[in-house]
Amino acid sequence: MPSIQAVGLSKSYGAFVALDNATFDYDRPGAVGYLGPNGAGKTTTLKLFTHLLRPTRGQAMINGVDVLDDPKRALWDVGSVIETPEPYAMHSVREALEYVAELRGLPADETRRQIQLYNEKLELPPLDRRTGKLSKGQRQRVVIASALLAEPSVLLLDEPTSGLDPAERVAVRNVLLELKKDRLILMSSHLLNEVTEICDRVIFINGGKILLQDSVAALSERMRARFIDVDFTAPVAPAALAPLSGITSSIQPLSDRRYRLGFDGSDPSRARLLAACQQIAPVLNFATVGSVLEDAYLQLMSGPSPGGSPPPPPPPPA
Repeated sequence: MPSIQAVGLSKSYGAFVALDNATFDYDRPGAVGYLGPNGAGKTTTLKLFTHLLRPTRGQAMINGVDVLDDPKRALWDVGSVIETPEPYAMHSVREALEYVAELRGLPADETRRQIQLYNEKLELPPLDRRTGKLSKGQRQRVVIASALLAEPSVLLLDEPTSGLDPAERVAVRNVLLELKKDRLILMSSHLLNEVTEICDRVIFINGGKILLQDSVAALSERMRARFIDVDFTAPVAPAALAPLSGITSSIQPLSDRRYRLGFDGSDPSRARLLAACQQIAPVLNFATVGSVLEDAYLQLMSGPSPGGSPPPPPPPPA
């Protein structure tokens, strides 16, 4: 069973603490979203798990192996995309993938099968095209394909859809949805809708400290949406919404046909609101404002960062 575990994982640069006592443990297939603003500690965490940085203290473990103690064994069954890696510009797409496959020890026949597989799934650019002539999104898909060639049980992905257009994001999302059935994925992202679609659990981090970790389902139960936008098919005067006063906490006109309604977030109240609105006038649209992850993110990040907002750290020594 794939697993990742952080035990008191910390990274400091002098007085600046980039990651402070991060602790989490996942030991089954699925996808975990790692959410926080720029500088929160997401990339630092992923670099510690991939041995690109050494922890100041604590442990990063993959499949039960401490990355610091035995990086080769810990990372042998891991695929990663950290920050914005670039394939060698002089390589063709095929050569770039074959190079990674050779490093991972894949036999030639398996390499050909895997390249064909992810060429189709990720809709890669022509395999004979030089990577130096590709767009940013095309190069990113090549990099993602290279991380998947060896069919690793654990995937560590840092903003995997950065630079992708909507169609490219859909292709990557579909691959990740399929992979999470029997792999463990830890992915950072700024796209909350993407995390909602892909991930089963989320970790919120800010100022180097983990603020909350929970399942998306549990968050949905705890943080119900509090506003609904209702669109009527024809203009409705504010006075006509008087029958909603016993159900809503607020009524905000957005146009002569559209209103934002505050309520307690419960399903019974939502149903009562819809029925009451339909009594006022035909309803064209009745939709929740925002999302559970967006609400949780904004609430958690609205306060000051733990420990304040220190200047960015100096680069680590080469």
